[in-house]
Amino acid sequence: MDKISELKKIIIQTLDINKALDIVSIDLKHKSSMADYMIIASGTSSRHIQSLSEQVLDKLKDNGIKDSKIEGKDSNEWKLVDGIDLVIHIFHPEKRKFYELEKMWAELIPKEKLII
Repeated sequence: MDKISELKKIIIQTLDINKALDIVSIDLKHKSSMADYMIIASGTSSRHIQSLSEQVLDKLKDNGIKDSKIEGKDSNEWKLVDGIDLVIHIFHPEKRKFYELEKMWAELIPKEKLII
């Protein structure tokens, strides 16, 4: 297992241990150059979302991703933790439903449809 896959597993475990809801991992390797994986999870409150994002940031830094950071610090409804090759979105359930990232990234992008 490569380092990014192992780190993805650690982040998912961290989210699970800290009671994140509906944790989903999406493989972006052949869909985007922005990251290898996107992890999406929900928190139950603004404090829970903040805590989850801080826990994830700590795990990334503990595993050598020193340039990682949290986006959306002023938001109570979502956080994005940029782990370079891993992007972690943590949403309030209503915001998650509004953005539907799982649906957007699960579908084939038009370029891929042409290749098939």
